[in-house]
Amino acid sequence: MDFYKRAAFVCTHIPRGKVATYGQIALLCGKPKNARQVGYALGTGKLGKNVPAYRVVNAKGVLSGAAAFDTYDMQRRLLETEGVEIVCTEEGFKTDLSKYGWKSTEEDALRFHMEFVWENI
Repeated sequence: MDFYKRAAFVCTHIPRGKVATYGQIALLCGKPKNARQVGYALGTGKLGKNVPAYRVVNAKGVLSGAAAFDTYDMQRRLLETEGVEIVCTEEGFKTDLSKYGWKSTEEDALRFHMEFVWENI
């Protein structure tokens, strides 16, 4: 299994105007305990250049990947251009996961699994 290829594939399927959590990406890759590995991969560019890393937030909805972007507020600005509302909190920039969180389904997970098998990743 190539976790990074799986994570890149899943990340490219996060809908415009939605966010996903690191843990959600890991779960959809078949490795539910690998949320930190998702963060590492996004932060170091291991998922490639065409992955919308700005659509991935932590479990609280906090935009925690600022260090991976050119400016501290770039992730916020990119999400706002897609209509995602961001507020400034004591924890940092944050979005409402109940409103903007990607509601991936069991069908999504099965479709991803089939794709992973097909692509041998």
